[in-house]
Amino acid sequence: FPRMRQDWLVDQVRAAEARGNARRDAQKTKADAEAYVKSVQEQIRQSFGPLPEKTPLNAKVTGVVERDGYRIENVIFESRPGYMVTGNLYVPAGRKSPMPGVVCLCGHSLNGKAGEASSAQGLARQGYVAFIIDPVGQGERFQYPDESLKSRLGGGTWEHLQMGNHQALIGEFLGTWFVWDGIRALDYLLTREEVDPKHVGMTGASGGGTQTTWLCGLEPRFTMAAPACFVTTFRRNAENELPADTEQYPPRALALGLDLSDFFAAMAPKPVIIVAEEKDFFDVRGATETYERLKRLYTLLGRPENIQLYLGPDQHGYPRQAREAMYKFFNKMTGVAATGAEPALTVEKDETLW
Repeated sequence: FPRMRQDWLVDQVRAAEARGNARRDAQKTKADAEAYVKSVQEQIRQSFGPLPEKTPLNAKVTGVVERDGYRIENVIFESRPGYMVTGNLYVPAGRKSPMPGVVCLCGHSLNGKAGEASSAQGLARQGYVAFIIDPVGQGERFQYPDESLKSRLGGGTWEHLQMGNHQALIGEFLGTWFVWDGIRALDYLLTREEVDPKHVGMTGASGGGTQTTWLCGLEPRFTMAAPACFVTTFRRNAENELPADTEQYPPRALALGLDLSDFFAAMAPKPVIIVAEEKDFFDVRGATETYERLKRLYTLLGRPENIQLYLGPDQHGYPRQAREAMYKFFNKMTGVAATGAEPALTVEKDETLW
């Protein structure tokens, strides 16, 4: 009996994947592929539910830090009325505007944007305006603070589970709240005169890879994406008994016929690079399977060069080699004249970025 529930679950997920693969394999023409893209867009919207109305961002720059080759603006805005999002805007110095922009999404670092600033700073060094935001429950956004303003639950995954499980009881999905923060971060980025709206991307690793994946399916204004250390298949996660936060499993996704590949299919044929690591607990075999599915779809759509896969030798994270693969991919897609090599980065104190 100890394996009964797990074995039943894996059987169900395998059956759902088989049904989804049959739909994918049925695509033979460009028209088939275009119809599939539209169908998964609709299914993703059903899963995540209605998005809220857009309200004023009431954005404020609370401080500016000047650095060699770029500056950092400390920004706070409201993604929903009274619901504050904290972030850092990295703006290259001495470059002609408008420049490509990128929304950077954080993984589960307790200090959020301060702990995962490498990609944003690295992008600014390449010539991008990068906006990195704290996820809810991390950085400056603890929802369960104690008297010293630290999380009484431990922050990160513990806060996500507390919020997400409570929301599930009333028919809401925490992932939709994460997505909405990312959409409103893009709204803020596009208010900046330094940013070229024709080139706006997103990237993030782990939990940031989750957010990047969901946004691919729900926000059509993004023109390119680089999800890192999250992309696999639902079947691989089930077989591996991989634990995950509430926001990482969209409601009814399997019933609707969705797999992780479908969130990128919803964006097809826009440029996407899947960043994966050989020793990651997000099964690299699933990343390869996802890439192969998408390669077929992108080929039918006439843009096979727009879907790529980077396989690194490392463990879970966003190491330098992986970030450089992302820079090079984005540079190719935007025409930014940079090598993609990452110079030595400056590690800021958390307080500097608050």
